[in-house]
This record gives sequence, structure tokens and C-alpha cells, in this order.
Amino acid sequence: MAVPMAIKPEEDIFRGCLKNRPLSNWGQTFASLAPHDSELESHNEQVEAMKVKVKNMLIQSAENLTDNIQFINLLCRLGVSYHFEDVINEHLNSIFTMLPKLLEHNDYDLCTLANLFRVLRQYGYKMTCDVFKKFKDEDGEFRKDIANDVKSILCLYEACFLAIPGEDILDGALAFTRKRLEILAESSSPHLQKHISNSLMYPSHHIIERLDTFNYICFYEEDEYADEILLKFAKLDYNGLQLLYRKELALLSKWWKDLNVVENLPYARDRLVEAYMWALGFVFEPQCSISRMLICKFTTNAGDELSEYMKFLYRLVFELIENDGPQGCSYKITYVREMVKELLLGYNVEAIWLREKKAPSFDQYVKNGKVTSVYDCLISVFILGVENIGMKEILWIRNDPEIVVGAKLHPRLLNDICAVRTDETNRGDFPKGVDCYTIQHDVSENEAIEAIQKMLQNKWKGMNEDLLKPNTLPRILLKCTLNYARLGIFFYQDNDYFTYGQNMKQHIRSLLINPFPM
Repeated sequence: MAVPMAIKPEEDIFRGCLKNRPLSNWGQTFASLAPHDSELESHNEQVEAMKVKVKNMLIQSAENLTDNIQFINLLCRLGVSYHFEDVINEHLNSIFTMLPKLLEHNDYDLCTLANLFRVLRQYGYKMTCDVFKKFKDEDGEFRKDIANDVKSILCLYEACFLAIPGEDILDGALAFTRKRLEILAESSSPHLQKHISNSLMYPSHHIIERLDTFNYICFYEEDEYADEILLKFAKLDYNGLQLLYRKELALLSKWWKDLNVVENLPYARDRLVEAYMWALGFVFEPQCSISRMLICKFTTNAGDELSEYMKFLYRLVFELIENDGPQGCSYKITYVREMVKELLLGYNVEAIWLREKKAPSFDQYVKNGKVTSVYDCLISVFILGVENIGMKEILWIRNDPEIVVGAKLHPRLLNDICAVRTDETNRGDFPKGVDCYTIQHDVSENEAIEAIQKMLQNKWKGMNEDLLKPNTLPRILLKCTLNYARLGIFFYQDNDYFTYGQNMKQHIRSLLINPFPM
């Protein structure tokens, strides 16, 4: 098969773009951190034993809606809901069916309603936002009697991020709760202050799942009302998954070392661990180990634009597919091949812009940016490793629904904004989305950044709408797509964590190295 060739700009242009990349912070660290199989087995046995107890607690909680939704909410925030998806869906379906009667005959408080709203929306059930109207006064403002209830304000704040287009009450609620939390944090305990700060920076719906889990376990273990069984189960599960991730990284470290990429391709970014964090943010569940490792292998080289890197990437991807991919999935392999070709053609377009120093319109940039965001390649690699996702889902992706478009644009455009605020523009990395917006709309750089950020905020509403039923798509596919947008926020909201990995060292230690003490 012919390899799409990049337009080859002058060598010194690429030297300017790719030089001065910081060295890896990890080297072969994880090659020596692989757990013994016996340690993994022991953890899995303990998790399975405790899972029976937690499942019984979940079933018992269904006797009361407030208890039930609070328990499901805790399972989600503590990162263990994936163990009980069938039971949770059964409970939520029953709640949603009875919801009109439940709301008519019960005066639920703000915290309960906000959690109910968020959990139902998270699982695809379209609960109306009108339930929050009763907390407003005659002037249309939120009542003063709820303004100092930190727990309820936090719950409402987190619920607001599940808004869909046209829900103005949630826009107002978001502005109100954000302002109140900033004020309430000043008089809160250090423990609660940190939790509020984390929520303001990374609301639960916008954060990669494992980091949200880590943050919430840290918060929950200091709660005087914490359920000890549930807390122990969450820690045990977290530590067990951490062992699995270390095993995967050890195997990937050996693969990376054997490739000898750093010496053979001196401009390549030595970012195996950061690439694994990308794969982990994309899909954390243990049953997706094959997909996660394939994604990591792909991500280590998907960002470099030299033609020789493209050829190496092209060859490498299909070698790993042939070696690691499942058998009997020829149409999935064809899908991956086509997505890689599209990606390389997208890089060709960027190479032309770079060589000619000609900025496209913002609309043209966005169109090509949806390709070079690498979502299509990574989702195709993910699908390759999952048995129950096939042609129907591939066709859905290729139709570019809102959730897919939003997922693609977040990493691409947030990376551009981040680059403008750091030193990447000084390396000759041109053009960026911000540049294109300023030229097309004749505005300042700051105005362009604000407009792009507003556009991405609105994209979330369309993404949320695509999550809602009725749809027959696997939940894990929707979640992975949503996670791609979350990855953009995590890696590029404040700094380029991928390029400057030293800024992510503490997150890597928390998620991959340091277990919770039991």
C-alpha cells in the first residue's frame, strides 16, 4: 500500500518547531515497577469479595430514592460504578419511569435533586432542569436561604455541566454557584477548601475519570460520615487498577526500548509515560487493557510532522496491529488504515501552511483540525481492541455527531490556546487556531481566545445532548468520546502537560505509582 507523503518543508523550519523538547522525566522507571502476577491476583480476589458486600448495599439503598441516588453518586465519584453498571441502570430506569410521581409527592432538597439530575443525565436520562425553579425567588434569583449551604451549592454547581442547549436556568445556576463557591471557600476548612478548589478548576464532568476518582477518594476519606466499607472498597479497587496499569507500562517500556525510537528519530518526543496517561484518560476500565496499550503505542508518535516520521508511524502502526490486534477483524483493520491515511493527509495540509507561512481561515483550520486532533485514529485503534463494537458504531462516528465534533476540537483548540500562552509560537509552530481566528475576524489575540473558549463551552451542551437516550450505542464508546474532550482540558487547560511532562509528575505518581494506604 502506498504511503501518503508529506510536503517536505525546509529542514530548518522543522528544527525550529521540534528542537528544545524537554527530555523524558521517567526513562525506564516503569520497567522495574511491574507487579508480580500473584500480587495482582490477590488484589483481584479481595476486590471480588468486597464487591458482593457493596452490591448488596446498592440493592438495599433502592428502598429510598435519596439513599439510592446518593449511593449511586458515591459509586460514580469513587470510581467503582463500572462494577455495577447493570444494577445501576436498572435502578435509574425505575427512578426515571416513576420520576413525575416522585417529584409530585416529595419535596426533595437541592442536594438530592442536583445529584439526581447529574446522575440521570450522566447515564443518558433526560431529567428536566425545571426542578431547580423552586429554589428561585420572585425576582428570578436563587434564594438566599440556600446561598450558604456549601454541600448543596457544590452539588448544583456540578449538575450545571450536564446542561444541553436552551437550558438558561442552568447557565444562571452555574454563574451563581461559581461565585458562591469562591466566597464560601474562604471560610471553609482546609479539607473542604481544597475540594472546592479542585471542583472549580476541574468540575467532575470535565475531568479525566481516574484523576476525579483520586481527588474524591482523598476528600471522602476525611468525611466524618464516610461509609468505611465503601471507602475501603474504593481504595482497594484503585490500588488494584494501579497495579494493572504498572504492568501495562512495564510491557510498553520494553516495547519502547526495543524500538530505539529516541536514537533513530532524534526529533521524536520521548513521551511514553505521558502517552500512557493519554490512553488511561481515554479508557480506564480493566477489560480495555488491549485497547489502552494499542492507543498508547499509537500516541507516542502521532504528533510529529516530518515525512520520515510519518512513514515510520505508518509502518509502526500496522506492525503493531498485525502483532497485537485481534484476528478476524479485517474491516476494523481497514478502518484503522483509512484513518491513518486521513491523518497523514491532514498533516500534509499543515505542512503546506507551515512552508508557505500562510494562515488559512479559521473555518478551514477547524475542518483540518478535526482530522489532526487524532481522535479518528485513536478511536479506530480502541474499536480494534473491543469485540462488541463494530460497523454500526463506526458509521455513527463517521457521521460526525456533535459529541464527536466536540471531542475532536477540545484537544486541538485548547492546545493552540496553550501554545499562544507558552513558548511554542517562538519555535515557528505556525499557524495556530488563535492566529487564524484573529485574521478572519479582525480581532485581538485575547478576543480570539475568549471566542474560542466560549465556542468550546457551547460544544459541551451539544455533546451532553448526544449522551441522552434514546440511543443504542455502547456506553463505553460514548464515554471514551467524552473522555477525549476531557483529555484536551487536562493536558492543555493550564499548561502543555504532554510536551512539558515535568508539570504532570505529581499526577503520574498519584495515578500510577503511589497506592492509597489501607
